[in-house]
This record gives sequence, structure tokens and C-alpha cells, in this order.
Amino acid sequence: MTERQQVDISAASVFRALLVVVAFFLLYLLSDVLIILLFSIVVASAVSPFVTWFQRKGSPRLVAVIVLYLMVLAVGVVISSLVLPSVASDFSQLTTYLPKLASELSVSLDTVQKDAPRYFDFVSEIQNILEVLSGYLQQFSQSALNLVVGAFGGIFSFVAIVVISFYLSVMKNGIENFLAAVVPERYEEYVVDLWRRAEVKVGLWLQGQLLLALIVGLLVYVGLALLGVRFALVFALLAMILEIVPIAGPVLASIPAIGMAFMQEPVLGLWTLVLYVVVQQFENHVLVPLVLGKTTGLNPVVVILSILIGAQLAGIAGALLGVPVATIIVEILDDMARLKSSRRTS
Repeated sequence: MTERQQVDISAASVFRALLVVVAFFLLYLLSDVLIILLFSIVVASAVSPFVTWFQRKGSPRLVAVIVLYLMVLAVGVVISSLVLPSVASDFSQLTTYLPKLASELSVSLDTVQKDAPRYFDFVSEIQNILEVLSGYLQQFSQSALNLVVGAFGGIFSFVAIVVISFYLSVMKNGIENFLAAVVPERYEEYVVDLWRRAEVKVGLWLQGQLLLALIVGLLVYVGLALLGVRFALVFALLAMILEIVPIAGPVLASIPAIGMAFMQEPVLGLWTLVLYVVVQQFENHVLVPLVLGKTTGLNPVVVILSILIGAQLAGIAGALLGVPVATIIVEILDDMARLKSSRRTS
């Protein structure tokens, strides 16, 4: 005998489900605005510890925020004026060098390819890869600032992020007050507490990663420059960028530099390989314990997945926001697990 179960769905449940669907649809339509808001909150969170330090020294909060923003702007202008011209010049030379390199490889291996075509069909693929890479580098070398501006979605978005983060930083507990204003009252306490926990974790991770990237970039540049590897500044910049990706990032950053060194001279390639191994060991055994030893570590797998998913969903901006968003999600999942465990024990 088959029992039939009747499920009653109330009109209120249907209405709530429709509201959830509409909310997600609106978030999709307003994704650009949401990214601006998230970036503003992250920037304000990064500024907050320094503003608090200035306040402890007796400086008013408004003055502290203005001074800090002006200092960051001044440092950015100085670095851009000193580094960007050299980087742009190296990229411009590299865009002209790669097609020539592809042509030389094709010519030098042409005879071998005729004798053993099965084993050297990859030569044409190498040429295609170099040509594609040259095209990307040429676009970048036209204006290095476009990459920075593009990460924030354009000039208007960049200005909006600066303005919103400025106001959130000027107001005492600005982020907490903003969250309390937009979150329903019954969830207000939990959301504010959740953000404070996530803010601490992301802040410690971000500060450590930025310091590691700077130190590793400087070490790579000095080492490659002393060895005489071409485009040392470009490879150092690549090492700094990929430092944010745990484990795989430093390895991926070393491949182009080692390849370029081998093309210059095989012995130079071996020395470049030794350089990257030494830098990597120094980072793992000295820098990481010193810089990240007292921070709340994030799971490397979570970091990699968050960066990949963020980049797939929203490009460069999504990759930069992937870790903060993933941290909040992990905190929520941990809270749910603790709540479930407490219910079982009670």
C-alpha cells in the first residue's frame, strides 16, 4: 500500500522565495556597484589600524585620514614616476624581442623538425604562444596605468572607491555603522561580529602578503640584475604579483626568467635557477615565519580557489576580492558548524 504525502506550500513561503530570486537578480544587475562597495570596505579596513595609531598620538581622526591618504598618494606618484617608465620600456622591448625569438627558434629547429617531425611538432605551438604573449605585453606596455585602473573598473569606479572608503574611514566605526544600517536588526549583532572577525583575518593576511611580495620582488630584481638577465624588472614585478598565489605562484614566476636566462646562455640559466631556489628557501624558512608567523593563516587551497573563482566571475577585481569574500564565507560555515555541534551536545 502506497502512502501519499501532501506538501502544503503557503503563499508567504512562495513570496519569500520570489524575494530571494529577485534579490539575487538585482545583485547581478548591480554587480559593478557591489564590487565598488566591497573594495571601499576593504580599503577602509586596511586604513583603520593606521588611523587608530595616529589617534593614539593625539591626532584628530579627520586629520589622520587625510594625512594617510596624501601619504599613500605621494608614495604612489613617486613609485610610478620611478618604476613605471622602466617597466614600460622593458615591456616594449620584450614585445619586439618575443616575435624575433619565435622566428629564431623556428629557423634553428627547422632542420631537426624535418628529420623527426613527430617529436618537434611543438615548435609551431611555441611560436604561437610567444606571439600571443607578445600581443598581451604590447597592450600592457601602451599604458601600465590601465591595468591598475582596470582592476577597479575604470576611473569613475576608482574615484568612487576612494571617496566611499574615505568617508567610511573618517567616521568612527564607519564600517560597523554602515553594516548596522543596511542589515535587518535581528541579524545586526551577528553580522557586525562576523565582519570584525573576518576583518582581522584578512587584514593580517593582506599585510603579510604585501610585505612578502615586496621583499621577494626586491630580492629577485637584485639577483637577476647582478646576473645580467634581460628584463629583470619585468620578472621581479611578475614575482611580486604571483606571490599572492600560495605554493604555485613563486614557481610559475620563476619559469619565464629561467627560460630567458637559458636563451641568453645555458650557464646563466643554471645560475638563475639557483637564484630562485635560494630565494624560495629563504622565503619559506626565514621570511614566512617572521612575517606570517603571528598572523591567522588562511588555508592555501582556499586562497587559490577564491582567486580563481573571483577572476572567473569578475576579472581582476574579482581576483582581488576573492580572498576577503572567501574569508567571510569560511567564517559563516564555521559558525554553522559550531551551532550544529552545540545543538547535538545540548
